[in-house]
Amino acid sequence: MRDLDVELLWWEGCPSTERALAAVREALAEAGMEGVPVRTPEIRTDDDARDAGFVGSPTILIDGVDLVPAAAEEQIGLSCRVYRRRDGRVSPIPDPDDLREALQSAAERAEVTK
Repeated sequence: MRDLDVELLWWEGCPSTERALAAVREALAEAGMEGVPVRTPEIRTDDDARDAGFVGSPTILIDGVDLVPAAAEEQIGLSCRVYRRRDGRVSPIPDPDDLREALQSAAERAEVTK
């Protein structure tokens, strides 16, 4: 199986980067993928945001795909991202179940394409 490409895009203006990174690492560990590296490129400028399709910090990409695809009303730019959890609450990080499911799905795709 090839390694997954996991990225956490962040902007310094949002305080949830460390929480999001911890959640990603926890989900990887729960899935038995502790060795998968998590890249953490910083989005510093509006140009960076535009080039990355960045709709807010943190944005988690798995094999280049946003963990939670952006809603049509979300604007590209330097901002803090808000996620809706499965229980309806809003959060600065994704729902842990969404994270686990996205990792599992990506791992299954990687297994098929090896």
